[in-house]
Amino acid sequence: MHTHTADGSIRSPRLSLWLRVREFAVPPSMIETSTTRRLAGDWAGACSAAGVDVEFRLGSAARTHGRELADRLRADLRHLAPDLLRWHMPRIAPDGLLRPGLTLTLARYGRAEGAGPLHLVARTPPAWADAGQRISLGLWDGSRDEPGARRHPHPRPDPRFRLDLHRHLWDARRADGLRARSGADLPPSDLHAEGFVPQGYRCATDRWAAEAALLLDAEGRSTRTVSVRLGSRRRLVLHLAQEGDGAVPPAMRISAAATVPGAPVPPVLPDAATWVLPDLDLLRTRSVEPGRLHPLVASALVPGHAPAGASRTPDPAGQPHLVDCRGSRHRIGLVDGVLSPLDHDRAEIRREELLAALTGTPLPCLRAIDTAHRRPDSLTGVRERLDHGDTAGALAVVESLLGPDALLRDGALRDELEAAARRRIAYGLFRADLTGPRPRPRPGDLLPGIRPPRQRPSHPRR
Repeated sequence: MHTHTADGSIRSPRLSLWLRVREFAVPPSMIETSTTRRLAGDWAGACSAAGVDVEFRLGSAARTHGRELADRLRADLRHLAPDLLRWHMPRIAPDGLLRPGLTLTLARYGRAEGAGPLHLVARTPPAWADAGQRISLGLWDGSRDEPGARRHPHPRPDPRFRLDLHRHLWDARRADGLRARSGADLPPSDLHAEGFVPQGYRCATDRWAAEAALLLDAEGRSTRTVSVRLGSRRRLVLHLAQEGDGAVPPAMRISAAATVPGAPVPPVLPDAATWVLPDLDLLRTRSVEPGRLHPLVASALVPGHAPAGASRTPDPAGQPHLVDCRGSRHRIGLVDGVLSPLDHDRAEIRREELLAALTGTPLPCLRAIDTAHRRPDSLTGVRERLDHGDTAGALAVVESLLGPDALLRDGALRDELEAAARRRIAYGLFRADLTGPRPRPRPGDLLPGIRPPRQRPSHPRR
């Protein structure tokens, strides 16, 4: 199913999803603040600005794993662009929210002989605690001892979403590598691997061979076979045949997945290498301008692109809205921080408010103000911002419409804001490990896993 845009082009649901994600998931204010702090050397402040919680201390890591490993970890953290990581994090349909309950590896650090590698991981909370769309950074050594692993439903890193082989998706030092790794220099390909890849799947088949070679080299595998996951019920097996002395890129042969008893399970091609980069599709279809992308992404995909300065847009809070009221055009705007009618005197407003309290029909100006409080035209944008964790942006939209001193009335807008506040409480309880790993909501629950106090029957004393 496709939708037609205003210029007559066809846009797929996938591109429509990513357009909403690019508009709401990582707001420009987050990118600007996080980048400023990162460039100033404040990596922890950059994480805080990008909605990333740090689950460890560098001092404790040095005492536990040694000074050399801690120095390597510190160097990576200083160049971590948490806003870029949020930009490239795996997401799910239909709203483009972060994939819940996920643990993925950002970097691996070798340790002493006999000990497995230490993983720098990024985690997303389970779906019931995903308010604010927060991401947490943790260290995983194969156990559940660290706080983030104890409370997380899936503490082990998922091999499908590993980013240690795709550091250009979070490491500012390697962000320029996005162009080559995404295949932006290659012509758009519609290869469907001899019928193995269904039509409509935006697979990066022209990059599979090179990415599979990188994966096998990192894993130290002697066999040249990887598996490719295309959805929950479709698997492919990728066979690499190295030609000549290795100077020629590896050839690729694809077959349907088949289970061979006793055969080693091939590593899975990471998700970032399986699919075409969404930003590349958005640029190729002219669905988005480079200036709307993350600056590091835009500079990598569009060489020579210079980020434009922040343009000053007129403040909608200072512009009155026009309403057809009793045969004339009246204005409603902010007065002393509250949305008010501008073309009616106070005595008339008091009479109309009394009439409305007695179930009468108020003035159109008052009806427009009441509608703005209960179900404004910008409700969809407010809801999208709340869903993606941009609470400040959602409140800014509300304040620009109703004023900073407005008292919200009962309605859809107030319900959305209250629901967002309750979800943030649920996330706080998850972070504090007060709800258990997988609470199941029951009828009458105040929040997932939190029930009203039980009413105990009173018994007379004997």
